[in-house]
Amino acid sequence: MTPTPAAPPRVAAIDAFRGLVMLLMLAEVLEFAAVVRNLDRAGKPVAEAWRVLAHHQTHVAWGGASLHDLIQPGFSFLVGAALPFSLLARSSLGQSFARKSLHALWRSAVLVLLGVFLASANPGNKQTNWVFTNTLSQIGLGYFFLFLLGHVRPRWQWAALAVILVGYWGAFALYQPDSHLTLAERGMKPGWEHDADGFAAHWNKNTNAGMAFDRWFLNLFPREKPYTSSYGGYVTLNFVPTLGTMILGLIAGGWLMRAGPPVGKFVLLAGTGLALLTAGLGLEAAGVCPVVKRIWTPTWVLYSGGWCFLFLAAFYALTDWAGTAGWTYPLRVVGANSILAYCLDGLARDFLVRTVRVHVGPNTLGAFGPEYEPFVTGVVVLAVYWLILLWLYRRRIFIRV
Repeated sequence: MTPTPAAPPRVAAIDAFRGLVMLLMLAEVLEFAAVVRNLDRAGKPVAEAWRVLAHHQTHVAWGGASLHDLIQPGFSFLVGAALPFSLLARSSLGQSFARKSLHALWRSAVLVLLGVFLASANPGNKQTNWVFTNTLSQIGLGYFFLFLLGHVRPRWQWAALAVILVGYWGAFALYQPDSHLTLAERGMKPGWEHDADGFAAHWNKNTNAGMAFDRWFLNLFPREKPYTSSYGGYVTLNFVPTLGTMILGLIAGGWLMRAGPPVGKFVLLAGTGLALLTAGLGLEAAGVCPVVKRIWTPTWVLYSGGWCFLFLAAFYALTDWAGTAGWTYPLRVVGANSILAYCLDGLARDFLVRTVRVHVGPNTLGAFGPEYEPFVTGVVVLAVYWLILLWLYRRRIFIRV
């Protein structure tokens, strides 16, 4: 009789990194960019620190990345990193492969539908908005495949990653871009300056293979009007390379779970991160594929995956290796209820902002200057977010899918 494996210990680095990712997402409410706009309009000087903060709290228009662009890959990467621990924990409870498979399918379906629900929550929608480009839907579409890969050896996980990246690159490279479309037909405003020429044009906004798929696929669902384009350029097929990001997390989680000295794990994580960063930027420089988050190009998988490995390595060095994880408590409070935090931000942000402005008052919020009112309001709302999550954390109430 095969002995039941012991439940795995928690890795503080994963919990802390997850908390940072969710805190960065919730911190959008601080509205650094609004402060910069207000100061510019008032003709007042803007400290460079505000401009830097605003840049890193805003998605880049197309190519490249800001810190804000790393939130979604961080979330996806951590789903993969946590999977080996989840699988071992379920095995320690005696769950069969069939039972674990049913749970994985259930989780995939719930995440996809929850993503659709949140995408439909805008008051302007008169019916379900069948799009699958937000973080939860993207993870849900690829999760069952990730679950299956969690049961094979690392070399097959690396092989699957290679097939995904090369195959996805090939699909875009072979598709003839819809360059004949006008900006209006692409759902874009005049003045767009980020289209590339030559081979890189295969990854231009709303003229690529992913958008061609969506013009067919999303119109299979009931819609108020035919789907023609995405204002942000996001495509459903992003879930394929997003699975690649989750596989990188799966590999990292496997390394953390196995026995070995902490220094070896740190070097492996940090070294892999640097190698992935170099590969992503190098392939872009060589003209093979641009680094674009909005369509999750293969080079984006490598580039953002490199940053995820480096963040995880840093947290591992400062927590599990150093043996001092107490300082991560504020992060763990947020990360422990990551799904709830995501939904809270999507459903309650506008309500909380309005409530704070009504009850605290514009004079108090603008005490440091009316231009800073969005930031001060955001600080109060962020504190409310954290206190809600703290209340749940202390009572060990965690929303799981």
